[in-house]
Amino acid sequence: MSDPLRSLLAAPPDLPVTAGLAALDEALRTRGVAVVHAPPGTGKTTLVPPAVAAVVAGRVVVTQPSRIAARAAARRLAHLLGEPVGETVGYSVRGDRKTSRRTRIEVVTTGLLLRRVQHDPELAGVGAVVLDEVHERHLDADLTLALLIDIRANLREDLSLVAMSATIEAERTAALLGGDDVADGPDDLRAAPVINVPGALHPVQAVWCPLPAGSRRTDDRGITPAFHDHVAATVRRALAEHEGDVLVFVPGVGEVDATMRRLAGVDASVHALHGRLSGAEQDRALSEGPRRRVIVSTAVAESSLTVPGVRVVVDAGFSREPRTDHRRGLSSLVTVAVSRAAAEQRAGRAGRLGPGAVLRCWSEAEQAHLAAHPEPEIATADLTAFTLELACWGSRDVRDLALLDQPPVHALSAARQVLLDLGAITEDGRATPRGRVIAGVPVDPRLARALIDGAGLVGVRRAAEVVAMLSEDVRAPGGDLVAALRSLRADKRAGSWRSQVTRLEAIVKEQRVEKRGADGVDGRASRDARALTDDVAVGLVVALAHPDRIARKRSGGSSYLMTSGTGAALDPRDPGPLAGLEWLAVGDAVRRSGEREARIRAAAPLTEDLALEAAGSLWTEVDEVSWTGGRVLARRRTLLGAIELGSVSLSDPPTEAVAAAIRGALESDGIGLFVWSEAATALRARLDFLHRALGDPWPDVSDAALTQDLQSWLGPQLARVRSAQDLRRIDVGAALRALLPWPQAGRLDVLAPERAEVPSGSSVRIDYSQEQPVLAVRLQEVFGWTSVPVLADGRVPLLLHLLSPARRPAAVTADLESFWDNGYPGVRADLRGRYPKHPWPDDPRSAPATRRTNTPRARR
Repeated sequence: MSDPLRSLLAAPPDLPVTAGLAALDEALRTRGVAVVHAPPGTGKTTLVPPAVAAVVAGRVVVTQPSRIAARAAARRLAHLLGEPVGETVGYSVRGDRKTSRRTRIEVVTTGLLLRRVQHDPELAGVGAVVLDEVHERHLDADLTLALLIDIRANLREDLSLVAMSATIEAERTAALLGGDDVADGPDDLRAAPVINVPGALHPVQAVWCPLPAGSRRTDDRGITPAFHDHVAATVRRALAEHEGDVLVFVPGVGEVDATMRRLAGVDASVHALHGRLSGAEQDRALSEGPRRRVIVSTAVAESSLTVPGVRVVVDAGFSREPRTDHRRGLSSLVTVAVSRAAAEQRAGRAGRLGPGAVLRCWSEAEQAHLAAHPEPEIATADLTAFTLELACWGSRDVRDLALLDQPPVHALSAARQVLLDLGAITEDGRATPRGRVIAGVPVDPRLARALIDGAGLVGVRRAAEVVAMLSEDVRAPGGDLVAALRSLRADKRAGSWRSQVTRLEAIVKEQRVEKRGADGVDGRASRDARALTDDVAVGLVVALAHPDRIARKRSGGSSYLMTSGTGAALDPRDPGPLAGLEWLAVGDAVRRSGEREARIRAAAPLTEDLALEAAGSLWTEVDEVSWTGGRVLARRRTLLGAIELGSVSLSDPPTEAVAAAIRGALESDGIGLFVWSEAATALRARLDFLHRALGDPWPDVSDAALTQDLQSWLGPQLARVRSAQDLRRIDVGAALRALLPWPQAGRLDVLAPERAEVPSGSSVRIDYSQEQPVLAVRLQEVFGWTSVPVLADGRVPLLLHLLSPARRPAAVTADLESFWDNGYPGVRADLRGRYPKHPWPDDPRSAPATRRTNTPRARR
């Protein structure tokens, strides 16, 4: 260990974490892993890395969730050592690095460490990794932790790992870190040791500052102007009623700007603090000055960053979190109410120097309804980049990795499909050469594709500009991304964006030089850029990134249909210059609960030709046969995803397609679309009876069966059908006979005869429309029968509906023996007085059956 670090540990600053350093030393020497559970403000980020360096050989890499936090942590520790950053302590973040061969402790962003792990799984020269703020549950942090555990288990058992958490996630993290190294030991040894450090925050007074009644905090556009006014008024109240610098939490960059505009004229220096600022601007926000300060910050200052001088916190009560609608392919950052855990962390920023206050812009009653903790990103975020990292790591099954929570199955499936469409992975989940190139670009894989493929179409610089813009949470005025790009170019404060543009340009040029454009990546990048205006060049790059969001204006309306099949619309209150354009490339859209269409928040103009260029894989020709308006409509449609580009009529559609269209009509309108004659209806009823009584091979002729299997009974007649009138011309009786099984068909009249001859000599039609076949016959015509006929090879007896001479129901029976003995006497007594001219014998078994009365009618 270097002398500066040894000196620091010999006389450390008075921070609560010092009480746990001896236990940490013991854990690392005996187990090589540990979890430090300590609240914010206890000094863990400052003193744990030197304590780890005292135990291990090699460099100690410390992760932070943001560039601001990484740079600030390195500066703070270097200051304690009395050295400039880059000597014993350095940092590496995207686009900025200060380290040397003497550096023992290197502070990095989690994303940067993830890149290193992918390129050098053995982490040569690294003795330990300290993962800070693991409780924040960012997606890249969860994955990095899992990969480091994998490395320790399979490649580097000497690699020490320390996870630092401010919440109860510490116990779950300890269980993962412990792994199987002492699987035969007791439970308390299998988990990594947990070093608990008590907090030393000063008391913080909670002041509830809800919005006045009648005003809304949010609407469908986001945070309302009235609430922005309220936040600014609460900051003014904090300045008037409390001492010390004020730290204000708002959800995003747009809200930071809105709040700062409203604080013009306050008696304090007002600074912004967020990830898009240049390093110099971030440093100014984090440095105490001669005047009282107001720092308006995103969640970057919530737990991983110390802002000196703060004694008051104003919390707007919102955070911005990723949400993904996997079914519609929509993902975006959404503004949600802060969790109780996050609210407590924010409040704690006011209690580090002494007693402080937090002014919360909501009521105490609303506090009780907040979620206890924020959801981990792995449960809500788009998993495309995560899945590509897994593929590059060589992991075929995510369940093999030590993740705190497994990702949702449907989200993984959607991510894999996106990567397949990009050519980034194979069908079995392995990374392709193109996928590895895409993974090397520090943006979402879709944006990486847009950068690589778009460079040769719009120019390297312009492609990098658009991708850098899309990689940030841009709120374009009127949703117009072209205007947003021009605004960034003119904004001298957009240093972070310019730095990202330069990095992306360098990546594309490196790929060209090294000719690593496998699977077509370099093919486009090597072509000369087209002479496209910004208006459509921006749209082309956006379309390359999100081909599923290419949108065309619906006919006769103001809304759009995207290639994904999702409807979308511009904000009707502020459609901006995009209103009325035929084609759009949508960069950001969100669909809120209860709304039919997604709301377009950012887009750029596009043309049909460029839409085809960007989404050629979505181009298809489909022969479509449908039943529309009582007719078969056959068309050949040219589609870009769900968008129809054109269609032509088909004069001779396939019989199978016609059958499918008619099937759909029958499912919708019923089989009554055919004309059913009495004979056809009767035949169908007989076949239905035999199918129920005997089963196969007698066919199922129910509505569902006939609809599903049209071709088996209608056959070539289907090919001639083009309208409902053609359907009515079909002889369904003849068609049904085609279903009769052979040779059983010859026994149809035996098994299910149309008629039954009764003792009177009459031939009476059998009704097969009931569950049991019915013979409705006058009582006098069955005198002499002692049992009823049986159908279906003796399996089903006829059900006799015995009628009065006036053909009204008198009795129902399938057992004549019982009826003659028990039922007939009562029927005889009831009817013979009303019908004295008809025979009513005492013994119906022996009486002659008749269709006539007792006395012949007199001749006229």
